[in-house]
Amino acid sequence: MIADIKKSAEQKMAKSLEALKHDLGKVRTGRAHAGILDHVMVDYYGTMTAIPKVANVTLADARTITVQPWEKKLAHTIEKAIRDSDLGLNPSTSGDTIRVPMPALTEERRRDLIKVVRHEAENARVAVRNVRREANEHLKKLLKDHKVAEDDERRAQDEVQKLTDRTIAEIDRLLHAKEADLMAM
Repeated sequence: MIADIKKSAEQKMAKSLEALKHDLGKVRTGRAHAGILDHVMVDYYGTMTAIPKVANVTLADARTITVQPWEKKLAHTIEKAIRDSDLGLNPSTSGDTIRVPMPALTEERRRDLIKVVRHEAENARVAVRNVRREANEHLKKLLKDHKVAEDDERRAQDEVQKLTDRTIAEIDRLLHAKEADLMAM
């Protein structure tokens, strides 16, 4: 029973970490990366579809993304979807290829993005702490129901705390790396 609680807590904390990595990946730095267009949706025969599912998304250079639609008639739709997205990008079409230059970030925009990144990291920390609290409540319930010994419950709580500390340290590491990345450009 204790092993199940610890395993569940570990899995939930890992999911929080993955969600943070995903959210940080959406925050745009000055460099181009193909994943930035993953959540931009286009109307593909009446179905809202992500750009990477209807086109090849590649990097032309460090500051330019190239989008090559699989069907020529989608070029205008994709260009409009990128322009209308919240990414602040201005694509241009030449033939059936869409070029998306990444504008340089201003100092003010960098500071705003750092605030966003810190907020995402704090949300991840809160999620991890909630998982810890939930695991500790389950352990206390087992002790109250006399299903485990007091020593075993205390040891399990210590292990859950160590897992929490490791996960929060990883969140902080990801935050510092992203902050450094934002300020480097």
